[in-house]
Amino acid sequence: MSQQMQKPPSLSEVLKKRKTVRNVNLQHKEQLTKVEKLAIFISDHVGTPGFFFLVIVWTIFWLSWNSLAPMKMRFDPPMAFVLWLFISNMLQIFLMPLIMVAQTLQDRHSELRAENDFEINVKAEREIEVILKHLEYQNAMLLSLVEKLGVNVEEALAAQQREKNEKDDEGEKQPTP
Repeated sequence: MSQQMQKPPSLSEVLKKRKTVRNVNLQHKEQLTKVEKLAIFISDHVGTPGFFFLVIVWTIFWLSWNSLAPMKMRFDPPMAFVLWLFISNMLQIFLMPLIMVAQTLQDRHSELRAENDFEINVKAEREIEVILKHLEYQNAMLLSLVEKLGVNVEEALAAQQREKNEKDDEGEKQPTP
């Protein structure tokens, strides 16, 4: 059992090889142009209950005013509401591409985060492999020491298993409250 194992890398060696974790959120934010930031800001605020409430209130006010106000104060003829339809359509026409731009930017950000998660997982896997190598190395060292002491490893493990089984049997015999 006395096989020579290569000593695993030390912590300082592992840390030297380690790449620093990048902040993809900050990286993504720094890459955005002013127009892209505006698109994200608008799409973040358009998709809120507050914006929905604002549109509902504006629509109710507009339609009510142009239906119920004195004729001289109305500015958009009822039933057709041409101006209201024009403004609503323009709002939709301008918001739709901005929302699509923001979704594209969010997709790009998601891809950056996914790449970063993969890099972190690979790094964690390497570090776990180093830990496992250290455990194997320590196990080999312990087995080597046990053999030098003249103890038969298989007999010692078998005795330990018998003791464990006896303790388990005693625990089963005791009544549970």
